[in-house]
Amino acid sequence: MKRRQLMRYTGASLLAAVGTTWVSGFQIVRAQTGGSLSIQWLGHTCFLFTGSNQRILVNPFRTVGCTAGYRSPKVPSDVVLISSQLFDEGSVEGLPGNPKIIYEPGVYKYNSLQYQGITTNHDKFGGRRFGTNTAWRWTQAGVNILHMGGAAAPIEIEQKILMGRPDVLLIPVGGGPKAYGPEEAKQAIQTLNPKLVIPTHYRTQAADKDSCDIVPLEDFLKLMDGMPVRNIDSDTITFSAGELPENGTTIGVLSYKF
Repeated sequence: MKRRQLMRYTGASLLAAVGTTWVSGFQIVRAQTGGSLSIQWLGHTCFLFTGSNQRILVNPFRTVGCTAGYRSPKVPSDVVLISSQLFDEGSVEGLPGNPKIIYEPGVYKYNSLQYQGITTNHDKFGGRRFGTNTAWRWTQAGVNILHMGGAAAPIEIEQKILMGRPDVLLIPVGGGPKAYGPEEAKQAIQTLNPKLVIPTHYRTQAADKDSCDIVPLEDFLKLMDGMPVRNIDSDTITFSAGELPENGTTIGVLSYKF
């Protein structure tokens, strides 16, 4: 079944111009006229991807526990991708408009873009505690994106075939019982060899101190010593496929505006 899914997968890409300003090696959105990919961090594992005339929202959450201090990510979108139906990855109540919501693994095509949902375990016990997680792969504005959601288990060979080599990898790094910690995230990055890594699912000032069991970003960055890190003084970056690093992997850290 997975082999058939891989054979059915094709990417879509469109490129055009965008008005931007350079900061720390990436671009902060100033005025979007279409074309390049923009990625906005809405907290935790939730991001809004804008490009190819599409707005894709991944993992809207409820503000509780580790996400208690974030603003509710109820933003307009065309497609919503859900990694699991846990509170921090699958809250779709009250989203504006009428977006297409996709929450099961498989191959989907909607408004000219194609999405591949890849099953992984959502814990380190074969999925027996938190079930399965869906990692999402798609190509938007010519950029191959892989959002790992709440992946917690090592990447198996069949999963690696479906995931390919992403241009941009969004990966949990904060640990806890249902997602990669720093060491596991490092191993997954070595397996996938992306051009750009955007860390997700780590402890910030949004966390409820009594009910959040994940570690801060610094624990991951210390472990990745030697890999270039670009700190972005914004919650949003935009770039074209040709502006990604040609060799090696760079870590891009977005800033949430509390």
